[in-house]
Amino acid sequence: MKIIFAGTPPFAATALEALIAAGHDVCLVLSQPDRPSGRGMKLTPSAVKALALQKSLRVETPRTLSVKKNPQEALATIELLKSMNADIMVVAAYGMLLPESVLSIPLGIGPDNSVKCINIHASLLPRWRGAAPITRAIEAGDSHFGVTLMKMDAGLDTGPMLLQESFPLTGEETTTSLTERVAELGAQMLVKLLAEPEKITITPQPEDAVTYAHKVTKEEGHLNFCLSCSEVERKIRAFVPFPSSFAEHNGTIIKIWQAQVCSERHGKPGEVLSVDKNGIVIACNQGAIRATVLQRPGKPKMPAQSFLQGYNVTAGEFFK
Repeated sequence: MKIIFAGTPPFAATALEALIAAGHDVCLVLSQPDRPSGRGMKLTPSAVKALALQKSLRVETPRTLSVKKNPQEALATIELLKSMNADIMVVAAYGMLLPESVLSIPLGIGPDNSVKCINIHASLLPRWRGAAPITRAIEAGDSHFGVTLMKMDAGLDTGPMLLQESFPLTGEETTTSLTERVAELGAQMLVKLLAEPEKITITPQPEDAVTYAHKVTKEEGHLNFCLSCSEVERKIRAFVPFPSSFAEHNGTIIKIWQAQVCSERHGKPGEVLSVDKNGIVIACNQGAIRATVLQRPGKPKMPAQSFLQGYNVTAGEFFK
């Protein structure tokens, strides 16, 4: 099958690699422009662009597909997409909205060739439409998660569903670990769907269970110990790797990368209840957490025992 692929991060690169391995003709790849990265802020290609170049695929990195924003660049890209005569366009975490003028370009597959653009969305739609579904699902304490392959329309993750698979969450996932799992699942589902396009079914999303996964901001990483211990622990897992969870201790910003719930411990929110080699127990509004992996400025993240060898924390002090 002749495919145009649009994606940017490692999550999307997993799907692109699966399409290539399955023998599909990926005739064009779209990805976000190179971004500054690392200590030297050197321009670095996205994971998808790097893979495409490695596989000798054609890659374009338009800054916009909006004719209103940049008519010349957008129209040139649209004409290029039309010239590909692709059967389908696959989109995975591309990071750019696709206008109707792009969504209608592929020839189409499935019933009446009506499936032209497929999006790999990491959630059980209609729950967690939007930018950060994995983070928000962990933060909310969802019991199940999964992947939805969706026929794209002009809305924000509103298109009908083509395939959906779910699995239970253990309560130990971080955004990093769950992203890796759903990337693999999404890639497998995509290859499965495209192997038998004549069997594709189109199911509208139910409208009575819609939630939105709003973009994560850096400020959200500031821990609020006035929440319950379960809420604080979920946020710590949800905000790995970004924006990371942090609190102030004696004027120093300390990041907490891993923690455990201590529901039987009680104190004033933010109060240090105990300190030992197993971690720092910090009271929440209900219960407490035991911070087990921490990081101070200029140092790597480390287990509590190693962290405490170079940084002093005493019971009765406060994290805020």
